[in-house]
Amino acid sequence: MTGSRMVTGKSITTPDNDTNTIALVALQAREAKAASAVIPHISEDKIVSALNHLAASLRDRQSDILGINQKDVSAAKGKNLSPALIDRLTLNPERIEAIAQSVEMIAALECPAGKVLHSTTRPNELIIERVSCPIGVLGIIYESRPNVTVDAAALALKSRNAAILRGGSESFETARLLHTLITESLKSQGIPEATIGFVDTTDREAVGAMLSLPQYIDVIIPRGGKSLTGRVMEEAKMPVFAHLEGICHVYVHESSKTDLACTVTLNAKMRRTGICGAMETLLLDTKLAPDTARAVLSGLLDAGCEIVGDKMIQGLDPRIGQAASDDWGTEYLDAKLSVAAVNGVEEAVKHINAYGSHHTDSILCEDEVARDYFLSHVESAIVMHNTSTQFADGGEFGMGAEIGIATGKMHARGPVGLEQLCTYKYIVRGKGQVRP
Repeated sequence: MTGSRMVTGKSITTPDNDTNTIALVALQAREAKAASAVIPHISEDKIVSALNHLAASLRDRQSDILGINQKDVSAAKGKNLSPALIDRLTLNPERIEAIAQSVEMIAALECPAGKVLHSTTRPNELIIERVSCPIGVLGIIYESRPNVTVDAAALALKSRNAAILRGGSESFETARLLHTLITESLKSQGIPEATIGFVDTTDREAVGAMLSLPQYIDVIIPRGGKSLTGRVMEEAKMPVFAHLEGICHVYVHESSKTDLACTVTLNAKMRRTGICGAMETLLLDTKLAPDTARAVLSGLLDAGCEIVGDKMIQGLDPRIGQAASDDWGTEYLDAKLSVAAVNGVEEAVKHINAYGSHHTDSILCEDEVARDYFLSHVESAIVMHNTSTQFADGGEFGMGAEIGIATGKMHARGPVGLEQLCTYKYIVRGKGQVRP
């Protein structure tokens, strides 16, 4: 059996048993590499116009997008996939509008490429500048979130990178339509279509093929579950911006205000349980007023959150089950929460650094000493004070959007937005100087 696939606007036929998947991906990677040499020199006006065209297309084609997305959602439900995955997969008018607004926000941001980051003049009058520049070709591998297709394309385009997108099978048809809108927007401004490629196959071999092409793809950015990220980190022949699990904590210090603690913990868990910034473990200080602790737990339980905890926590509410040892390192992505009692901020920090994924963690307190200790000692990409972990999002950080939350310590860390999609080079200007 054969099927027709699109590569930079051209339909090619490859066997559906995917014996040609590696060749298909290699072709796209070569074309993306060629486009990456062109895109840095496209005018800012054309980039902005292409992005605004895309935002308008998302609104104009809303009914088409929703119709295709509903087919993906129905298929996913037929496979008995988790509610968290279904939630991430599902689009509605409000989410499409949010994606369009995100694209417009990215279009309005300053291009990070070409900025002089540092300049110095040496005693021999050499002028040395460190200048930001695009990374080149981004390989973006993601699972069920169709919005990543648009976010990644917009960020890559604005930062003057080319990108190859490989979406998951659950969101495949939605991602394919969204990529069609992206391609139309590129064509509207004469920008090479290969700038944003889409691997038009659900064959798993496509992932391995992308990971084996360091000569074309400069960095891989995985966006998905632990198994996907683990495979990428193990097999990739190029650098990886790793997005590990979102095992996020909120620690309620003894000095926290009751109303604030109740409001923030409820939002951190229940606003959207299936996102990586959702709180998965709540830490309550042993010196926290019992009435405050019970109010926090009752608010979560009454909202439909299942809670498991240690013996001290179980004693605060009969509805709380017993936590197992592996609960402290579990990303539920659902209306379930583990809660532990900790004796002071130092013990809270030790728990977070031992069991967390270095994603996002928050302290709720009025004590400045505890606040400063927490913010300086928690080894996470995002550390917060008196606010919800659900703010761990590129849009909320003023980045327009982000491709993921990088939990490693090299290059990009936290939300991967425009600036994080650039590297830098040194430009040295001389007048004939030679080294003695």
